[in-house]
Amino acid sequence: MLKKGNKLYSILTGSCPKCHQESMYVANNPYKPGHLFKMNERCSNCDTKYKIEPSFFYGAMYVSYAVGIAFAVAAFVIARLLLGSSLITTFIAIVTTMIVFMPVIIRLSRNIWINFFFSYDKEAAGTTS
Repeated sequence: MLKKGNKLYSILTGSCPKCHQESMYVANNPYKPGHLFKMNERCSNCDTKYKIEPSFFYGAMYVSYAVGIAFAVAAFVIARLLLGSSLITTFIAIVTTMIVFMPVIIRLSRNIWINFFFSYDKEAAGTTS
């Protein structure tokens, strides 16, 4: 379905934005305690440095706001419109969704942010297709 070479592939898998060959993160599971923010320094395949400058991922905070709103709206639509929950139950569903999916939102935001600055490179990936 998702093929390497597509930005969406890198965003959803957390793979190197330049070669899509390895994960940017030390642990692929964002729910692993203490490993949410731990990233590899560089890609072992194409040597891309992930933190372009100090505090590079501060920009991901702006992206996380938009991603968080998308998750909250999805929770609202499911709870209120599809399930017909009361207003207080819908509010609890939104808060619970935001807490449970916080690690996913953080990782998605970082993946989206870094993909603004890098593009897929077939030569770096070692593919000729």
